[in-house]
Order: sequence, then C-alpha cells, then structure tokens
Amino acid sequence: MKSVIMEKLEEIERDNQIKILYAVESGSRGWGFESKDSDYDVRFIYIHKPEWYLSIQDRRDVIELPINELLDINGWDIKKALMLYKKSNPTLLEWLSSPIVYMEYSDFIRKLRILTQEYFSSKSCIYHYLHMAEGNYREYLKGETVRIKKYFYVLRPIMACMWVERYGTQPPMLFKDLMDSLQLENDLVNEIDQLLVRKKAGEEMNEEKQIKIINEFLDEKISYFKDYVKSLDMRSETGFDGLNQLFRDILTEAWENNY
Repeated sequence: MKSVIMEKLEEIERDNQIKILYAVESGSRGWGFESKDSDYDVRFIYIHKPEWYLSIQDRRDVIELPINELLDINGWDIKKALMLYKKSNPTLLEWLSSPIVYMEYSDFIRKLRILTQEYFSSKSCIYHYLHMAEGNYREYLKGETVRIKKYFYVLRPIMACMWVERYGTQPPMLFKDLMDSLQLENDLVNEIDQLLVRKKAGEEMNEEKQIKIINEFLDEKISYFKDYVKSLDMRSETGFDGLNQLFRDILTEAWENNY
C-alpha cells in the first residue's frame, strides 16, 4: 500500500505544482489500534511556489482527494498549518509525532518541533481532547449495549488529557505508548489490552454489553477534566516571528533551484 500512497503524493505534487514537505499516517493506523481492514488516513503539509503567495486573490489552502474505501488523503498549505500550529492545534501536533512517515522534506519538521514548547497550550489541548472524548462517549458508549470498538476513540483522548495534566507537553501518538506511560490500574489495563488484541486481529466488534470498569474510568475522568480545564490559564500568546522566519526559510530552500 505504501507504493500506492507514494504514487498519489507524487501525482498531487505534479498536478498542483507544489512540494510536499511532510506526509504521515493519521487516524487508527497512526494511533496504533488499526484493524486489518482499516483505511489509510494520509495527511500532508505542502508549499506552493513563491508567486502563489504574492497574489491579491484568496486562494484555497487545502488539497483533498476523493475518499475511497481504502484511502483518505488530504493536506494543508504551509501557511494554514503554521497558523494552526500557533494556536497549538492538537491535530497538527499529532502529525509531528506520527510513527508512520511517508515523506519528509529537508529539516522543516525538525525546526517546527523545536518551536513546540513556545506555542504549546495545555488548556487548548485538553479542551480539544475532552470535546472529542465527550462526543464519542455520549454517542456510542452510554447505552446498555455499546459500539465496542469506539472505546478506543474515547480512551485515547482521555489518556491524552491525563498526559497533558501530568507532563504539560503534547501526548505521544501511539495508543500503547500513551497508556503505558500513565500507570493505570492493572485490571483496567488488562481489559483494554484484550480489546486491543481483538481489534488488531480484525475481530468483528459491533454491539456488546458495556465494560463496567472502562465506563467507570471514563465517567470519572470526563467529569474530572471538565472541572480541571476551567482552572487552567491560557498561556501568553507567542508572536509570529519564529514561524514567519521558518516560512521564509523553507520557501526559499524549496524553490531556490527554480529561479
């Protein structure tokens, strides 16, 4: 499948006259709890030629390919990505730690990672993950029977909140790394590990009875973080200087041989 993805990325570069700076796997494969039939969620950051940015016209700053059963691929222009980075956007920050990297141009991402502590906001990050956890919990896990595989889509964001509270940094992307770092109760870990084995084996995981120990854990943590996040102060806003310089540097580097 990697060769198909690489062909698609190279096709996107040609058709749109761009350079892809970074392309990774997101979603369940990036999080490490994919099933055998999980699709591929490819996300990328790209840069146009300098003249594209020197225009009075509003320009579309995303590229999206039609989604099929196996492949979901889209990307953000570098300016959009850097604006979201300035706001400590957790989705973008997750891309920076994806364990599956398809393309990486120059040292753009290394420089971006160096700036993370200047722009990271615990409050923004916890709000993001808490909202994700609450929505999935309310929709899939509140009845007597539940969509069993959806536990992962609530457990991971709640554990991400726990990581941010404890360490004050962006959580690791891999679910197993995140869980192992938090020293959870053994009985809870055993239940989650059993679910993880079933999901990765491709076992059918539709409606089943609630798993009491996991639901109790989620109820407790969602309630706790709803109060906790209100106590956090927003960090002082970091200026644009570092990101502006990074944008100019990579714009020059990416296209210097074309002029």
